[in-house]
Formats: sequence, structure tokens, C-alpha cells
Amino acid sequence: MTRRILIVLSEYGYWGEELIGPLETFDAAGYDVSFATPTGKRPVALPPSMDPDYVDPPLGRSVTSAETAAKVRALDTSDRLDNPLDLSSWLPDRPYRSQPDFLRAWEAYNARREHIQGQIAERYDALLIVGGSGPIVDLANNWRVHDLILAFHGLDLPIAAECYGVACLAFAREQDDRTSIIRNKHVTGHCIEYDYKDGTGFMGTDFVIGPPPYPLEYILRDATAPDGAYHGNFGRETSVIVDYPFITGRSTPDSYLTGQKVVEVLEQGLRQWGFRS
Repeated sequence: MTRRILIVLSEYGYWGEELIGPLETFDAAGYDVSFATPTGKRPVALPPSMDPDYVDPPLGRSVTSAETAAKVRALDTSDRLDNPLDLSSWLPDRPYRSQPDFLRAWEAYNARREHIQGQIAERYDALLIVGGSGPIVDLANNWRVHDLILAFHGLDLPIAAECYGVACLAFAREQDDRTSIIRNKHVTGHCIEYDYKDGTGFMGTDFVIGPPPYPLEYILRDATAPDGAYHGNFGRETSVIVDYPFITGRSTPDSYLTGQKVVEVLEQGLRQWGFRS
């Protein structure tokens, strides 16, 4: 049976290789890939991720090869990313507790979540959240994205995330105990040494900020405590951690390896990789 992967992308810009790496790996494995965005808008790659001459400030070098830049531009101008799944029309919005009919609304919300979890069980085998600066805006604190992650988690299906997309895992939590689903797990993600000091930008807006509004490394260290850990692996070329059901990649150089580990999880039953507990 063909494996089916759902890939979630920001509408404010994804980093090209962080999609290309896993996507090429999934295509090579013969997987069926679907895309989703928060409101159904077509995702677009961040311009620096298509420019081999762009020098990444923290690393002091280009992180995009000419070959990768060409692949990203080709995908960005193709029709493959047209008409992504609209999460806002598929998943319910969490009701305010202050609204007059909260009890009925909360019951309906939970019923819809259960229904969607059943649909996910029929449609998908794994979830991937692509990184870049865009997820800071419309994925990290998006309750529908959180509920999508919780649905995959409830089904014990693999959940992969890259770079600042890993923030979504830290913030995904049920409202009864509000504990992160990565509590006591091992993950990687954008380390603070990789964060910009200035110039974090987004697509579809002229809003440019200095550093990211939160240091992801600190969030992940806190969310994985007390018996898990964040592994930044700064100074090593790659950083990918598998601690089932999570597969996390630190940044751009980890894109292909992240996709490879998703395949190994699905095909070989890989459960832990990349760290010492």
C-alpha cells in the first residue's frame, strides 16, 4: 500500500530546501504527498532560499547550492503547490469560554476533532511541518495546527518537523492538562547560534523584525523537561533526532536526512536515532 504524507506549510514563507529535501525523498520512495496551509493559500518559498549567493548571517556562508536553488525555483513556479488543503475549513476553531453557548460549542468542537482524527487515520501515514521564518507567524501558535498534530499523535503516527516548525510540537497540548506532547522526549530544532540578530522577514508583508520573537532552543529545552532533552548539536554539520513518534531536524542542512529518517520510521520501524538517552 502506498504511504501517504501530509505536509504543512506556512503562508508567510517556507525555506526551500526544507521542503525539497523531504519531498524528493518521499517521491523517490513512491509516497503520495499532499500539502496543507492554514487558510488554503498557496505557499511560497522565501527568496533567500532560492538564492545561492545569499550569505546566512549566523553561519557566514551560503546555505543554498545552485542546484538546490534551481530545484526550489522550479517547484515554486510549478503547479504542484496549487490548491493546498485549507486547515481553517477542515479543522474546527476552539470556542471562547466566554461565549454564551460554550458547553454546546465545546461538545461540538470535540466531536469534530474526533471525526477528523478518523479521517486522518484513513488518509495519511505521517505528518511533516516544514520550517523557515513563516511558521513563526501562522503555524507555531495556530490552534488548528496544534489539533492536527494532536490527531496524528492520538493515532500514534509519525510526526516530523524542521527548524522553526518544531515550535508547533512544543505548543501542541490538550487543554485539560496543557502539557506539551514533547514532554520527556528528545528533539532538535533551530539552535540559538543559528538565530538571526536582525532581519527575520516574512512573505506577503513588509514586516521585518530583528531576531525571532522567541528563542526556539529555550522553548524546546523547557518543553522536553524533565526527562527528555533538546539537542542543538551546534558545531556538527547535521542534527536530526528520532524519538518516536517525533522526527525533528535542526535546520536547512538536515532536510534530506529528516526525510530519510521519516522513511526509515515508516519502512523499517525506526524508533530512536541521533541521541543518547
